Amino acid sequence: MKVLSKDVFNESLEDLLTQYLTLPSEDSQRHSLREQIAACILPYVKKLAHGLARRSTDPVEDLVQVGMIGLLKAMDKFNPLAGTSFKTYATYFITGEIRHYLRDKASMIKAPRQMYELYYRMNQIVQRLTEAYGRPPTDIEIAEELECPVLKINEVQDIERRRQMISLDQFMVNEAGEETVYIERLVDERNQENVQLSESRLVLDEALGKLQDELQVVVRMTYFEDMSQTEIAQQLGISQMQVSRRLRKALSLLSKELNPTDHDSKRGAASSRRVSPAR
Repeated sequence: MKVLSKDVFNESLEDLLTQYLTLPSEDSQRHSLREQIAACILPYVKKLAHGLARRSTDPVEDLVQVGMIGLLKAMDKFNPLAGTSFKTYATYFITGEIRHYLRDKASMIKAPRQMYELYYRMNQIVQRLTEAYGRPPTDIEIAEELECPVLKINEVQDIERRRQMISLDQFMVNEAGEETVYIERLVDERNQENVQLSESRLVLDEALGKLQDELQVVVRMTYFEDMSQTEIAQQLGISQMQVSRRLRKALSLLSKELNPTDHDSKRGAASSRRVSPAR
């Protein structure tokens, strides 16, 4: 049914508005009058919301709620002595709130206009096919109706998903049915890997510091400077065999330092094997 503004902003509404504005702010009747006025203008707010939502993916119900907030602001701020009609004044606040809402909800990712138009057409087809089939249509069925490749449909759907903003405090449900806050799932794996490497490097440096200087030098030249045993031997003025022995000794000591539990268990096992069973 088409809503005409003259049917909404009639003499009856003007009488209600006059009563509302003349009553003191503490009068209990103001609340009742406020609800009556809002109910009378609601069809007009819906009309404006539908008009502004033609190219929006936001549900019209949300825009109506936002428009009603604008209406209530207009009722509180309206001054009949200013010479402006309440219809003009209310329309300004209603559309202003809706446009402000749509602007705040606007996507940070801009897509080509043809993609938005295709998405709009796709939504209409999805609604029609859902009613016809009693279930949501497949991408292939949508593509056939639009006479375009399925890949195009997938591309439009992907762009729309990326346009939607998600609160970091929003709860997400994983495959196990467990709820987690969305921000907890935003994990930078590369950063975690760098943190782990940094921690490992600190532990290794501490363990190296406990070795004799001659052993530290061999380890650093081998693994930090990527030198061969022959090059190390020439630089230190020792034989390659000595370099090899120092390196084996250093690695053994580092292994004990970094994994003391493993070595304690191995030592205990070896001791138990050396003890002869009682006879």
